[in-house]
Amino acid sequence: MRLRRASCLTCYWHDGEFVVHPYPGGTPTALHPAAAEILAAFDTWVEPAKAAEGLDHLHPDTVAEAAQVLHEAGALVAEGTAEADRDGQVAHRWQSWSPEASFFHYATQDIGTSDARLEDAVRPAGQTAAEGTAATAADGPSHVLFTEYPDADRVLLPRPPAELTLPYGQVLYARRTHRDFTDDPVPLPTLALLLSTVFGPVDYIDSGKGALFRRTSPAGGSRQELDAYLGILNVTGLAPGMYHYNVREHSVELLSPGMDRDETARLGADQDWFGNVAFFVVLAAVIDRMSSKYGSPRCYRVSLLNAGHLGQTFALTATALGLGPAQTGAFSDTPLADRLGLDNIGHTPLYVLAAGIPHPDPQLAAPQATLDTFRTRPATKPRPDPQA
Repeated sequence: MRLRRASCLTCYWHDGEFVVHPYPGGTPTALHPAAAEILAAFDTWVEPAKAAEGLDHLHPDTVAEAAQVLHEAGALVAEGTAEADRDGQVAHRWQSWSPEASFFHYATQDIGTSDARLEDAVRPAGQTAAEGTAATAADGPSHVLFTEYPDADRVLLPRPPAELTLPYGQVLYARRTHRDFTDDPVPLPTLALLLSTVFGPVDYIDSGKGALFRRTSPAGGSRQELDAYLGILNVTGLAPGMYHYNVREHSVELLSPGMDRDETARLGADQDWFGNVAFFVVLAAVIDRMSSKYGSPRCYRVSLLNAGHLGQTFALTATALGLGPAQTGAFSDTPLADRLGLDNIGHTPLYVLAAGIPHPDPQLAAPQATLDTFRTRPATKPRPDPQA
């Protein structure tokens, strides 16, 4: 039987153990680091005995036994099998995003099972799964409801009456991602209403272990792990700079003064249009708020989804207020975190939203699709010829 190292395979150190982690569906297995050398010998289809010839410092029986263990774990796949076909298909389909995206996607699939496999691989001898879970929970961080900067200068925001009276259907179909903005400033009351509507507390609930608050967007477990930080360029009553939105106080706290269009564009991964926004909002995750309840790495997916929920509510609310919303996943994570004073460890940027006064004659908006557009790239696959 010829074997090959799985194309979808990640190796790492975890709790002092060297772990080989094939995906999808493989078993994370703690092995001696020498296993990496054996895996390297199976770069192409090869019999274990043939692979052992290149590992002349190891006995062939040792290589054969290791190959069996690695095959059972999924780190080696057998030629002509369904597992080998699937490994090749996944590697091909995800190749432009591998290994980071494909590993994250598959390693966090099937809630509970992937976590249990990793725990089994690295759990100390004699410790039960329940004991390991209890130890992890006991060592976990405490949950803090709000982020605040008590020593920062701040502006207490106005509380204008809600002017969200446009019909829902009108707002929904009017929403567009804008890239063109005028030089007109956004009124402070408009920004204040947008922030309170999207990020402010709607009410408070008893979680059984303390209070949590709800927003107008869904959030996994009501953890509200996403804080809103603002880059202000063109808002009446606010000097340009980086701020934090204090949701409890309904204020913006000045973190660092100064902000211009060139710096904004650089923080937005050198996107020119991003330098023309009136303000932008950085959604930064406080990891402790989520991990203090949920120990599964799958919950990082939930944080990303939560950012999307807030982004949609932001876009719809901005549209209802006459603003042109935008959002981008392209930004310079480390410089942005540094500018905000975030450690980028337990408090890290996930998503960036923005808005301004929409330009009446946008130049960067995509044109409407025409007949030639659909001729160039058909919307569906051609129907098979029944006479063929």
